Amino acid sequence: MTEIRAMRLAAGLTQAELAARAGTARPNIAAYESGAKVPSPEVRERLIAAMRPTPSEALRGHEAEVLQIAERNGATRVRVIGSVAKGRDTVDSDLDLLVDPAPTTSLFDLFHLEDEVAQLLGVEVEVLSARTASAEMLATAVELRPTSAA
Repeated sequence: MTEIRAMRLAAGLTQAELAARAGTARPNIAAYESGAKVPSPEVRERLIAAMRPTPSEALRGHEAEVLQIAERNGATRVRVIGSVAKGRDTVDSDLDLLVDPAPTTSLFDLFHLEDEVAQLLGVEVEVLSARTASAEMLATAVELRPTSAA
């Protein structure tokens, strides 16, 4: 099994999904996987980047852990906003979380929350306080709820 095929399977992607994410044709993916073609270094980098999870994929199954991290760092009512909440995130998106910080929660606590969630999920994370959120953010926010792993 080639490295690209192994990585694609580990990412849970079909050849067609990888091709769409990487901006190439599915037959090229098949050729790279069979060894009939060798991708250029630029194409290889693009393929590897395309196999990274989207923030919504990374979050799936880790909701309870994210909520626990938030609670440990003085934040409650965790909501997802931005491209993830709208179902339009890509591998280049970050995960935007809107939280209600406790009165004693510091900016340092929110940075720590951001860092812990980013380390857990392997994607960039931005944590925003609901105190400073716009009306649009509040209106489009999706409450994060624990889910059972399927």
